[in-house]
Amino acid sequence: MPSSGVAKRLSLVVAGALFALLIGGFVVGAIGSAIFNTPRLLPKPEVHLPIQPVFPSDVREKHIHIEDDSGGHGDNHSGKETDHKAEVKPLGLFDFAITNSMLSSWFASVVLISIFVIGASRKKIVPGRLQNLVEIIVEGLSTFVEGVVGREMSRKVFPVIATIFLFVLFNAWLALLPFYPSLGFLDSDGNMKVHLFRSAGTDLNMPLALALVSFFFVEYWGVRARGLAYFSKFLPLGKLVRKGPSALIDLFVGLLEAISEMVRIVSFTFRLFGNMTAGEILVVMIAFLVPFVALQFVYGLELLVGLVQALIFAGLTLVFVAVAVTHEEDH
Repeated sequence: MPSSGVAKRLSLVVAGALFALLIGGFVVGAIGSAIFNTPRLLPKPEVHLPIQPVFPSDVREKHIHIEDDSGGHGDNHSGKETDHKAEVKPLGLFDFAITNSMLSSWFASVVLISIFVIGASRKKIVPGRLQNLVEIIVEGLSTFVEGVVGREMSRKVFPVIATIFLFVLFNAWLALLPFYPSLGFLDSDGNMKVHLFRSAGTDLNMPLALALVSFFFVEYWGVRARGLAYFSKFLPLGKLVRKGPSALIDLFVGLLEAISEMVRIVSFTFRLFGNMTAGEILVVMIAFLVPFVALQFVYGLELLVGLVQALIFAGLTLVFVAVAVTHEEDH
């Protein structure tokens, strides 16, 4: 058929263009420029672990200082290429600033709320695309939660579990948009000084806040489901009264249980922070080494990582809730 022939030729053209971009990216990337002694496309990237304040401007200028460290060793023989290192000073106790990670989390929240508000505002018997998407998300998450804690409990815990999952997922996926690394404030030489947006997951405060929400959410439902008897797994006073000194082993186990509950905050925080930060660094380094086509494979990997991290964070919270509310009282 003629249409199949046109589609085949178009596919060959697209494949050839992608292959040409791959070769071109290799040549102008850091690896190719080192092999062929050609100018590289992108400057050497920097990884800024401290969060950068963006507003107000006086706080931004006060806490971020740019240092030139060229030393006359740039790859450009004209001497124009320099290394710019941004030194970020910690905010003081009484300093107020809006950071780039805060802007990113607000942006993700606005996008997430907008999707559900618009999708649910025009409900139809035959759903449109956006309503269908919202229904698929809600139904899928509802089925997942119900499968772990049952129908009755799922109605109570679903809002928090779904919020955690979607917030982590949207923060991870939206950070892959091209304006995240391209929007920001430049110095006098035209180099990026402060990024306007930065993935909220790479700010230790956001994973820590979610870990605290998860922790208190689990303890709340444990106490609500079992009352003060919930704390018997940490401090088995009943066994101490009945068994005497022989119950010291139960007291020791309760102490370990309490420590494990607190350690959960640390593990939740650094699992999400480490994976999101590693993903950001990987994207930056691949873009520096081999730009263009090779970066798309990393983007695909990061889409999967964002989904997995959201599922792990929400799933573990859900499992711990199930354990807390079904823990049988000792006799």
